[in-house]
Amino acid sequence: MQSELDPVLAARLKRDDDGLVAAVVQQHDTGEVLMLAWMDDEALHRTLTTGLATYWSRSRQMLWVKGETSGHHQRVRSVALDCDGDAVLVRVDQEGPACHTGSRTCFDDGRLLDPVTGHADG
Repeated sequence: MQSELDPVLAARLKRDDDGLVAAVVQQHDTGEVLMLAWMDDEALHRTLTTGLATYWSRSRQMLWVKGETSGHHQRVRSVALDCDGDAVLVRVDQEGPACHTGSRTCFDDGRLLDPVTGHADG
């Protein structure tokens, strides 16, 4: 499918081998990180032009609008491209839970990883 994404923006994107960029999704007013998703050019185009967060499902191999079936839409407030062009920050107003498990965020299940906190000797 040919995307109508602005060619200037498209030229700045550094996609992975599958033509995707990572989309970090954040609640616009609290800064809470809600989820990580993937976008192809068309998903980014639709996100920018409809105001509804649209992603590429790697498992289903198709575009999906967040909340299309659950009603838990993400209304887009802003989108920013990172310095390398390989990720976007999508700031949204989340309606209901963001995670498919029903949690507010995909990072909400309490499984924290122990960080390495090494200290230099001497």
